[in-house]
Parts: sequence; C-alpha cells; structure tokens
Amino acid sequence: MPHLSRLLQPTFGSRGELRSSVTRVPTFDATYYSRFYGKDGAHDEERIAYLASAVHNMCAWWGVDIHTVLDVGAGMGMWRDWYTEHHPHVSVQSIDVSEHACATWNHELRNIAEWIPTRKADLVVCHSVLQYLDNESIITAFANLAAGTKWVLYLELPTKWDYENVVDVRSTDMQVYKRSAAWYRKHLSQHFTQIGAGMWTPHSGIPMYELEASR
Repeated sequence: MPHLSRLLQPTFGSRGELRSSVTRVPTFDATYYSRFYGKDGAHDEERIAYLASAVHNMCAWWGVDIHTVLDVGAGMGMWRDWYTEHHPHVSVQSIDVSEHACATWNHELRNIAEWIPTRKADLVVCHSVLQYLDNESIITAFANLAAGTKWVLYLELPTKWDYENVVDVRSTDMQVYKRSAAWYRKHLSQHFTQIGAGMWTPHSGIPMYELEASR
C-alpha cells in the first residue's frame, strides 16, 4: 500500500522556508475527481486529446516510434484511452496512488516515489501529479521516472509562479507544494534535458539540436 502520509506533509528547504501551506492530506477519492476533472475541471477528454496528439506527434518528428507508454498518476485514464482509440498497437501501463482511481479506471496501485520501473517505456507521462509530493519524495520520484524513461518524459508540474499567475484557481487544487522552477530544474537536470513544451529526454535519450534543448 503506497504511503499517502508522505504526501503533503510540510517540509523545509535548505534555507528553512516552508515549502507548502497545505492544510489537508488528499484522498484522491470520488469527490476529488468530481471536483477537479471532467466538464468543470482542469482536464477533460477533449483537452487531453489535443495534448496527447501533440506529444505523440512531436515524438514522431524526433524519430521516436512510440510502442510503450507509462502513465504515472493516470487518474481517469484519459491518456490510456486516447492511445487505445488512436494507436491501439501501443502498450500502455497506467499506475496511480489512489485506490479509488485504480478500482474505477483499472490502473496498477503504485507510488512513483517508492516504485522503480523494471523496464523503460518509450514515453512516460506524469501529468500534474508530483506537486503533491514532499521534497524528499519528489527527488526520489524524479530518479524513478528516469529509470522508466527510454526516450521522452512528458511532465506537467506547476511552479509557485504558475500557481500565483497562470492557473485557474476555480478548477485547480491549490493544496499542493509550491516550488520554484529553478528548484525543479536543479533536480530534474540530474536525469533529463528539457526539450520544450513540458517534454524532457534522458541524457542518453534523443540527440537534440542545440537551440532545441535547454543547457
């Protein structure tokens, strides 16, 4: 059983600043999904279809044939369902920390902060998940994501600035850890190179033109 107690417990950074003002531990139950997904939520099937199509086609542009996908924090399974409909030959492994999500949408019950993938997927998707993890857990999660990524990681991970300036607070769960982009890049860069639009490639992954990748 994944340890939900490790999610959203206040921790302190190297300078002693509190990383979160979280007041509750999330349950990721039916109420959560009703509140933040679907018609009035941050994500729905139509928007995920646009995103999944864009990511898949960018991989094709880079010469990556997607045969396997690992969806981390799969939630309602919208990425898996898109692949099933549009690319049925692609094998999708979907995991989630929520017992409700796993029972409802047929995922494997796993916590990426504790589980190390035993094989690499061509594409790993981690869509708005890791902001719920404390500092120690998210650093471990980055390493575990790297262990499971062969070519491309798609990562949506809002920063403190995003929460203050970009997200729609009416449809976004604000009870999360809010860290700076610099903090995330510092730890992600140990495993990945940023290649734009939320996509990252392992250091041994896709060779990129200099202006296409962050340095």
